[in-house]
Amino acid sequence: MTTSLPPQPLSPLDGRYRPAVGELGEYLSEAGLNRARVEVEVEWIIALTARGLFGSAPLSDADTQALRALYRDFGQAEIDWLADKEAVTRHDVKAVEYLVRDRLSSLGLDAVAELTHFACTSEDVNSASYALTVKRAVENVWLPKLRAVIAALGDLAREHRDAAMLSRTHGQPATPSTMGKELAVFAWRLARVADQIEGGEYLAKFSGATGTWSAHLSAAPDVDWPALSREFIEGLGIDFNVLTTQIESHDWQVELYDRVRHAGGILHNLATDVWTYISMGFFAQIPVAGATGSSTMPHKINPIRFENAEANLEIAGGLLQTLASTLVTSRMQRDLTDSTTQRNIGVAFGHSLLALDNLQRGLTEILLARDVLLADLDANWEVLAEAIQTVVRAEITAGRSQITDPYALLKDLTRGRRVGAPELAEFVRGLDIGDAAKERLLALTPATYVGLADALVDEL
Repeated sequence: MTTSLPPQPLSPLDGRYRPAVGELGEYLSEAGLNRARVEVEVEWIIALTARGLFGSAPLSDADTQALRALYRDFGQAEIDWLADKEAVTRHDVKAVEYLVRDRLSSLGLDAVAELTHFACTSEDVNSASYALTVKRAVENVWLPKLRAVIAALGDLAREHRDAAMLSRTHGQPATPSTMGKELAVFAWRLARVADQIEGGEYLAKFSGATGTWSAHLSAAPDVDWPALSREFIEGLGIDFNVLTTQIESHDWQVELYDRVRHAGGILHNLATDVWTYISMGFFAQIPVAGATGSSTMPHKINPIRFENAEANLEIAGGLLQTLASTLVTSRMQRDLTDSTTQRNIGVAFGHSLLALDNLQRGLTEILLARDVLLADLDANWEVLAEAIQTVVRAEITAGRSQITDPYALLKDLTRGRRVGAPELAEFVRGLDIGDAAKERLLALTPATYVGLADALVDEL
């Protein structure tokens, strides 16, 4: 009979991959969310007392700092306390409220205890807490890692800006480019989406049970509650949504997750392209001491960084799509599908971050095989057919050629055939075009037919 294992992490993010993604737990874990909830509850008390509402007085600096220490020093004791309390309340936000009330009593601030969670619905606290945690996770962890991948791509693009390579369109030999320019395309695409993500909003509401400030007005009809709420939310460093149901509508989350998924799609394209370049021998992989490529074939170095990234981007993309499609809808004024869905935000970002980590590492473990690139180019002289027929068109327009259909002429010579340097040179010499045009074409090789590829890297 097999004995039971001790408790084990179910997700690989909390197991083998924890070193790569653990920093996200500071924000997108249950504990990170509860710390943010305490922060919102505490700052709301401070905001209300600062205005002297309901006979309260502004807290002293010492009391304010002691109160803020509830979330600044949030740790295992608070995590355990909340777990025990939620086991009774069956309500996570209510457990946080009780925690704050308990600590107020310990601090001798019982006089303001009834301002804890004052006129709030759970979604007021939750919307602000999710906005805070997601914003901090993106800005402090995920986005810097994306920027690091973009920087690594930029470095490789500049290093290989002049490395001519045969392009493949539809999988077939095509007009040459440079490896640097092709990598620069990915860096430029990712930087554009990163800028969109960086400029996004993180919205919260703070308007009560159905977004009408009804309870607030019942208690203090002369207070401008929408203005106070806006000032409070923006004071937390997030954005305010004035027009909501019971919930903040989550549209900012939909926008964010769609953009992160978009970035993931570009990264997936990068991973599969680099994988393909490795399989073609364009890139050689740097052996890692002690690492095993295949359990049976000693010669192999498998491109596992890019394969790992590819798989994790697919998982992240699926989760992000589910988040976006679920969170955009709420039945009438409120349903709880978003509550369950949002608990997986950290999982989605975890798989995305893991992919970024693998890509960043993988890009440092490859070397460009320029000799392979040049051999590939030299085996495909027929790609110069484009240049030849374009020059002939220009010569016809300038009145220096009587050729009637240059495209058909080149198609007959090259389509479906291998044409080498001698054959092309002989063909060019026999063309009815000007001498200067002939000299330009005769000087051209697949390795030099790269246009502005080198200079385009400067667009980064």
